[in-house]
Amino acid sequence: MNKRLFHMICLAIGLALPLTSPAQTYPDKPVRMIVPFPAGTATDVGARMLSQKLQEALGQPFVVENKPGAAGTIGAMEVVRAKPDGYTLLFSSNSAAASNVALVKSMPYNPATDLSPIAGIGEGVLVLMVQAEHPAKNVQELVAYLAQRQGKSSAGYGSASTQISIAVLNKRANLDVLAVPYKGIPMAANDTIGGMVDFTFVDMGNALSLANGGRLRALGVTSEKRSPLAPTWPALGETISGFDVNAWLAVFGPPGMSTDVVGKLNASIAEIVNAPEMREKLASTGMQPMVMTAEQLKRFVPVEIEKWKRLAKDANIAPQ
Repeated sequence: MNKRLFHMICLAIGLALPLTSPAQTYPDKPVRMIVPFPAGTATDVGARMLSQKLQEALGQPFVVENKPGAAGTIGAMEVVRAKPDGYTLLFSSNSAAASNVALVKSMPYNPATDLSPIAGIGEGVLVLMVQAEHPAKNVQELVAYLAQRQGKSSAGYGSASTQISIAVLNKRANLDVLAVPYKGIPMAANDTIGGMVDFTFVDMGNALSLANGGRLRALGVTSEKRSPLAPTWPALGETISGFDVNAWLAVFGPPGMSTDVVGKLNASIAEIVNAPEMREKLASTGMQPMVMTAEQLKRFVPVEIEKWKRLAKDANIAPQ
């Protein structure tokens, strides 16, 4: 058989074989889901709820790995450097996926270009909390209390959103409160309970648990309007004009992921998030569904980056 005929036969066989995309066999092994914050945070809880449902839907384990540190950039960088095959994913809050750009002077990655947007999960607000025994019973009383102790009060933060919330409160209420960093929101909440700091901002899910257990008192949510998840808690915007800070969760992958794999993950996640059971679970963590296509999330992230830059600038926060 001459070479020309051999090549023609091989080409014909190749054309006759069915074409397969990566999505048809994905996943065929366990998938790592990196959470850039400690266990017990809203991000961690959301990731574990989603990973269980993705395992049921796609037939492979989705293993949550907590990689906290450097305001979420350590975990995010592990995903940025990973192979773009869909087997290493980032389950992130807005901190590592947008807000950090306003706070970290030398960001090791650009969330808008160095991560593949996959799907939105949920959005919610933060809650201003003090010790259960604190003399301030509402936001006005806390502001008055802090104003009498200018330069002598402190607040704990465990994420970019909570750091900016403290700065916005300082700016808009003319306060001088020292912001103390923690590796995660639960740690900041624990030190608020222990009286090491005067107040903190907590994700809604943990706030509901802490308030119901009598460990901390909620004074208000970080929005202009009250949250339907805790309608009796005032919105800070009711007392402090323009106070509006929210938080959100989304899934990303390494840069350069196959659009077919991204599409398969997005479709599965959207179905999971839209299910009544998942909506109830999200509500228990203080989140409302934020279903997005990958393209919508891609457009959303740069807008959020600019928003957080504006909030940080308005609150006089210089990147560190």
